[in-house]
Parts: sequence; structure tokens; C-alpha cells
Amino acid sequence: MKLFNKDVPETYEGEGVEHLAKLVQRQLWIQILLALILGVAFGTWLSPEGGQAVAAETAYSIAEWVKLPGTIFLNMIQMVVIPLVISSIMLGVGGNGDTSNLKSIGLKIAPYFVLTTTLAVTIGITLALVIQPGNYVDVDALMANTNTAVPTSIAPATDVSLPDQISRLIPTNITRAIYEQSMLQLVIFAIFMGLAMASVPRKRVSALRDMVEGVQEISMKVVGWAMLLAPYAVFGLLTEISIKVGLEVLLGMSAYVGTVLLGLFCLYLTYLTIVKVLAQRPVLAFARAVRPAQLLAFSTSSSAAVMPLSLQTAQKELKVDDSTAKFVVPLGATVNMDGTALYQVIAAVFLAQIFGVDLSIQEILLLAVTTVGASIGSPSTPGVGIVILATVLNSVGIPAEGIALILGVDRILDMCRTSVNVTGDLVACTVMQRWA
Repeated sequence: MKLFNKDVPETYEGEGVEHLAKLVQRQLWIQILLALILGVAFGTWLSPEGGQAVAAETAYSIAEWVKLPGTIFLNMIQMVVIPLVISSIMLGVGGNGDTSNLKSIGLKIAPYFVLTTTLAVTIGITLALVIQPGNYVDVDALMANTNTAVPTSIAPATDVSLPDQISRLIPTNITRAIYEQSMLQLVIFAIFMGLAMASVPRKRVSALRDMVEGVQEISMKVVGWAMLLAPYAVFGLLTEISIKVGLEVLLGMSAYVGTVLLGLFCLYLTYLTIVKVLAQRPVLAFARAVRPAQLLAFSTSSSAAVMPLSLQTAQKELKVDDSTAKFVVPLGATVNMDGTALYQVIAAVFLAQIFGVDLSIQEILLLAVTTVGASIGSPSTPGVGIVILATVLNSVGIPAEGIALILGVDRILDMCRTSVNVTGDLVACTVMQRWA
């Protein structure tokens, strides 16, 4: 199976099945889409809340085995994501020894990320206040069907002063930052190393540059091996989710789920507007180019897992300079979480409505500011939105225990918001390419 094959002919000899077989063989996104559909159908057929083809215990046992390729795929990606992020940013910042272009991008990318995250939060709060999804939920029935306790890992974090938070962005121990997977610290470390590499005469650091390029090449090779599992991983992960998410829970939370999906769609339309107005690119061509990355993000719920494909999409499909792509994509996968921010404010307002907490204008503004800050630097791994949500809820006095009410549908929404997050990174690449 050839992946990322650019030499796809416009037409194929033969018709019918032969045409479809060649198309599937050459297009990874079609393989992923088919795996997604088959996974949902197979999981729904086995689900105790769906087709009930087998006993519940058997279905859950099948789910654990079927998702094994997906677990291996994600573990392989996570295995190399840190060296890939560090090497990509170092090469993007100091690979060519010219920091003038980087300085231009760096001064523009930070306010751009803050602006788009603020837009996402504004969209989320507006929809939640207008639709009021909490008023459509039978709280007693939902509580009766919810037997999931709030994990201890999402307990509100201890308050840390703003100066301490800023100072902690600089890693004092890079080994500890790697062990804790503190991605924002690692990004800042890589930026400093890249700047230093660009500031030293090229002869002095040629060996280091070659080594960093070698690390990136090796990481991408491992990613290529992992991508061979992508369709099977997607099938397994979607089968597991479909088996474990009950239809009754989904129907009970339909107003909340619909509000989040509507918000993410509005954010996607905002991205397309940015592509048209700021990047001045054809919208349909952009949408087609980013489709494979969106599907993989939807399937894996991990921006980190999609980062190699996002890099290739930016460089090959969107024609973004290598230095710009290698700087913006890893940085965006760490700090540009617009879809997650939108989801968090809708979830917070939804739980406030369920618990009867009246949010004042000041509390809504505090919610917006807290969400923008909390979404920056969040780990690009599945389920992290729930972890951050506890801090957001604590900031406006909403009981964190309410998270148990939305855990049942969180994985589905996680898949959707990750797809939007990845789209936002690629939009940022096109904008920075034009502005720089």
C-alpha cells in the first residue's frame, strides 16, 4: 500500500470495481473513510445498546481486541512525537541560518493564535447562551444512566500565580519536561535551540544540524511505518467507541452534542473565510487538500498523531515553505486548540444550566479568558479536553463532578474538535505563508 502518493492519475483504465480498487489503493483518505464507516457500523451492530449481536461482556471483549491496531498506532506515534516536534521546530527556526523570516512569523503567529482562539470561544458562548442545551436535558434520567465517576486525574489543579506560570514555561530540566510530556516547555526549548543554532556560524553547527535532520528523518520513517496501520487503527478505534457509547446516552445528550457540533461547523466556516480573505487562496482547493489530515484527526483524536501528515499537507499540497511549515505546524499542535476551547465553553455553560448556576457578564468574561489561557499549551493527546475542563469549571464555581454527565459523549466530540484543531493549524500555515 503506497501512502502519500502524489502521482495519482486523473483517470483510470477500466471501470467499476477495478476503478474503485485503484482509487482506494492510491488514496489514504478513502481508506480511512471506509474504515471509519465500517467501524461505526460493526460497533453499532455489536453494541449492547444497538444491534445486540452478542452478549454485552463478549462485545466489550471484542472491542478490546479490535482496538489493538489503533492502540499500537497511537503508541508508535507517541513514541516519536517528542523528537519529531523538537527536530522540526529547530530546523524550522534555525535550519537555514536566517532568522529574519522567522522573526516576522513569530511576531505575527502569537496574536493570530490568540485572535482565532478568542473567536472560537465567542462562537461557543454565543451558541450556548442562545440554544441553552441544558434546558433540554432530563437531569434525573441522565444521572440515573450515568454510572461513571469523575476520575481523580481531572480534579481541579492547585492555583498557581501568573508570574509562576510564566516562569515555568522555561524548562529547568529538559529530561523532566520530556518525561512529563510538557509539550509547551519542549516547544520553547526547541525554539531557543533553533535560535541559538541560527546565531552560531554555520561551520560550527553543521554536525548538529545534520544530526537534527537525521532525527527528523528517522522519526518520519517510524511515522510512515505507523501509517501502514492507519486504516486498521481507525476501524478498531471507531468499533470500540461505537460498542461502548450507548444510544440512550447519545439521545439524552443530543442537544448538547448538537450545540458543540454546530459551533465546530461555524468555526470551520470561519477558517474558510480566513483562508479566502487573509491567505487569499481558493476555498475548495484548501478544503480538498486538508481532507486526509481531517479524517485522520477525527479517527485518532490526537493532533500529535496527525502532525506528520499535517506537515506533508502544508508542504506538498498547500505549497507552504518548509521553514514556515516546520515552525507553525508543531507550534500549532501545542498552542492552537480552537476546537477544544469552543467545546470547553459550551460544556461549561451547559453544566451551569444543568446545575442552575446563573453566570453573570463578569463570570462569562472570566470563563472566556480562562478558556483561552487553559487551551494554550494543552497536550495534543486524546481526552485532554476533559482534563482542562475541570480547571475551567472551577474558575466560575461550577461543580467539577458534572463532568461525569458528559463523559459518555466526550470521545465523539473529542474526535470532532481534534479535526477542527488540525484544520486551524493548516489555516495558520497558509496565512503565515502570505504574511511572511
